[in-house]
Amino acid sequence: MTFSVFDKKMMNLAIHEALISVSKNEVPIGSVLTKNNKVLSKGHNLSIEQNDPTAHAEIITIRNACDKINNYRLTGSTLYTTLEPCLMCFGAIINSRVERLVVGALDEENGAPISNGEFLNKLDLNHKIEIEVGLYRERCSGILKKFFQEKRSNKKLCPDRGMI
Repeated sequence: MTFSVFDKKMMNLAIHEALISVSKNEVPIGSVLTKNNKVLSKGHNLSIEQNDPTAHAEIITIRNACDKINNYRLTGSTLYTTLEPCLMCFGAIINSRVERLVVGALDEENGAPISNGEFLNKLDLNHKIEIEVGLYRERCSGILKKFFQEKRSNKKLCPDRGMI
């Protein structure tokens, strides 16, 4: 699969967002949403900071884009994300009518559209999304692997959240 220079630039922005998550002790996932080769919004995981299990990078990015254009539909848009979206995020991507999804690394355990997509084939979804996978795969997965390796090696008791 060949990715454009613009695709690479946008995934680098998503990677930058993922690195912001690391600085906030959040799982390092970042995303960027574009339309007509312009950035509409970007985001990173904030579930811990916001005490919100829905505050995933993709959801935050979609919400911000919808607010910006004052529309709940994101037709003609592309979402770049460093990790394959979970079922919740993929549902939001479908419902917001994102046209194209560019994924860095696959999430074989929790990823919805590719890794565990067999159940999606059983659904008669009225919106189909063009999905492209593997842009900066090693870099995206490496950020996550390093984050979790450091978490495991630096386990400390956190007064409000137990073991981290």
